[in-house]
Amino acid sequence: MNNHTDPLLSVPEVAEILGTSERFPRRLIAERRIRYVKVGRHVRIPQSALDAYIEARTVEPVRQPRSSRSGYRLAA
Repeated sequence: MNNHTDPLLSVPEVAEILGTSERFPRRLIAERRIRYVKVGRHVRIPQSALDAYIEARTVEPVRQPRSSRSGYRLAA
């Protein structure tokens, strides 16, 4: 999704969004685990790349059906 209107985020901005230190997004970049853009000596992460990274690592909860043997009793 190479869109010229896709905002480019700095490493500190990405760290803020993820709730991590700056070291974590820098490691993602160094290990080529996230798409990034080189602007001179600066590194920027497209918003779409961050969104894709978050989406790919989002774990949905497992819904388990209630069993009549779950240990809960209905009031009589």
